Amino acid sequence: MTHIEPLQTALVHRILNGQGKAPASERQSAFSNIGLSGPVAKLVEKVVDDPAAVTDDDIDATKATGLTEDQVFELIVCAAVGQATRHYDAAMTAVAAATKGN
Repeated sequence: MTHIEPLQTALVHRILNGQGKAPASERQSAFSNIGLSGPVAKLVEKVVDDPAAVTDDDIDATKATGLTEDQVFELIVCAAVGQATRHYDAAMTAVAAATKGN
């Protein structure tokens, strides 16, 4: 276990289970990048696949679904942390496989 893992676990727990403006189920969906539709799905996909491509129009379209700015921000954070978590897990798996038997 690295020193990063407890911090990463605490972060994930906080954004998914802590108090927030966005419903916990939507935060989980954004984190996992599954079960979303419409402008919210499009925004989360961009955050996950090409964050530099996110535009004000993406934010405005997502807010037009009835979400507040705080809720949109939380979903963006959940999507980014979810993708970072998937990258981290993949990297740790690769390291473990590469060092197996050493």
